[in-house]
Amino acid sequence: MKAYVARQPILDRKQRVYGYELLFRTSMENSFPDLDHETATNRLLSDSFLTVGLENLAGKSRAFVNFPENLLLEKIPLHLPFTRMVVEILETVRPTPELVEACRSMSDQGVRFALDDFVLTPDWHPLLEIANIVKFDVLSTPQNELVDMLDQVSCYPVRLLAEKVETHEEFQKYLGMGFEYFQGYFFSKPAIVQSTGIPPLKINLLAIMAKIANPNLSLNELEELIGRDAGISYKLLRYINSAYFATVQKISSIRHAVSLLGLDAIRRFTSLLMMNQLGVDKPDELVLSSAIRARFCDLLGRCSTSKGDMQIDLFTLGLFSQLDALLDDSMENCINQLPLEGAIKDALIHNKGEGAFFLKLVQNYERGNWEEVHKCAQKLGLPDHNIPACYLEAVEWARALEAP
Repeated sequence: MKAYVARQPILDRKQRVYGYELLFRTSMENSFPDLDHETATNRLLSDSFLTVGLENLAGKSRAFVNFPENLLLEKIPLHLPFTRMVVEILETVRPTPELVEACRSMSDQGVRFALDDFVLTPDWHPLLEIANIVKFDVLSTPQNELVDMLDQVSCYPVRLLAEKVETHEEFQKYLGMGFEYFQGYFFSKPAIVQSTGIPPLKINLLAIMAKIANPNLSLNELEELIGRDAGISYKLLRYINSAYFATVQKISSIRHAVSLLGLDAIRRFTSLLMMNQLGVDKPDELVLSSAIRARFCDLLGRCSTSKGDMQIDLFTLGLFSQLDALLDDSMENCINQLPLEGAIKDALIHNKGEGAFFLKLVQNYERGNWEEVHKCAQKLGLPDHNIPACYLEAVEWARALEAP
């Protein structure tokens, strides 16, 4: 089954990744039109875990996965790597005695549960006794109702997860209300307080990154730029000599690395290492997601039928797409300090041009807005079935950069 698989980060109180909610969907063209929804979901989950692999999707973090009622009754989570998962129970599930007993049996064997979008009625109380986490949609729940619901669940040994947290102010608010986990894209937004401008050290890093992003950069110029920072040189060579590349001979110089991997590859790895330095005071997930976006945009560009008409470096576009959050300033202020090509500036600042459609596709894919993904794909001449493979390759590629 061709499947869209995306992941949304769940952070703890210190903005470290606790887990990822995995979002699944069959392709726009239903590959199994004769199967009922539950059978298709079962097939989709099995295929995703077997062919994609939990390690590729969630790394060492927990995977939050929604399970429909029939799969819970059949205790399907026990046949999956449940020690690395959190099973989500949605409000569409009926909390019947049979379902409660099945969940209690799985809980006794180590399965962890999260209740999501449920209504606090008496028939849900037995599941609250089993649950480890309770999720609250803080965007759509009125404040007075939220306070009342938190009071009702306070007598249960559950941890609270705030869902759809979109700003740093909201994060601080729900932090103060006792929530322990946070799902949303607040971490990828700039925290603009009384801005004193971008620190000079980061401006220098940005200037070097912009030069490295220049597709006309020569090998000598690249060597000179990398040579300015012994730490970058060391990390780059260590990464290139890692198991990810499985090179037979040890690579001891940038020139040697270029001869084996190509100038473009080394330019990009160097940009990513510098991006990591740029985000040293930010959540790791922000730097990781920027790397995923860079690779995702690049791979999508290779699949696009309009590739021949494009005059834009999609890798750099994706890499710099969260620069405002990394620098806590407006995107316009960040980008205007860099000698980037006009098409990248138009996409990032003005949301114009073909690059903007690539970014829109990537952002909607991250959030699981599949219909919007499909619309962007049509605009860019991208076959639907290529998109999930590009995303998964981008995730695997970026994760390999984390700890060479």
